[in-house]
Amino acid sequence: MSSTWHVEVFFDGDCPLCAREIGFLRRFDRRGRIRFTDIAAPSFDPRAVGTTYETLMERIHGRLPDGSLIEGVEVFRRLYAAVGLGPLVWLSRLPVVAQLLEVAYEIFADNRLRWTGRCDATCEKHARAEAGVAPSPILA
Repeated sequence: MSSTWHVEVFFDGDCPLCAREIGFLRRFDRRGRIRFTDIAAPSFDPRAVGTTYETLMERIHGRLPDGSLIEGVEVFRRLYAAVGLGPLVWLSRLPVVAQLLEVAYEIFADNRLRWTGRCDATCEKHARAEAGVAPSPILA
């Protein structure tokens, strides 16, 4: 799977917050080190990645040129390194900063559909199950 890109990012193109971050990265990716893959595109097939759409929607995923998958904050580290923002990557690896970023990203990942007004009944059921709350008969 050899190529000139350093990291492929699987992003939700229907998410306005995600689209803003991807726009930022596209502007800085002058050397073409990032492969951008929109999982919301009708032509996207998650089986080609070896996972499901639902898994990719839960948190950000990336793929390295050797085919290995990465997820969460590590994807952002690889993306920022690819566009030359190494000092931010270095800072993100400091123990306290790394822990804060992991917690902040988990909160974002768990709430991004709700925060962007895209949460449907499935999203609400998932949130209630994580909180240990019995499903509402309306949402079931």
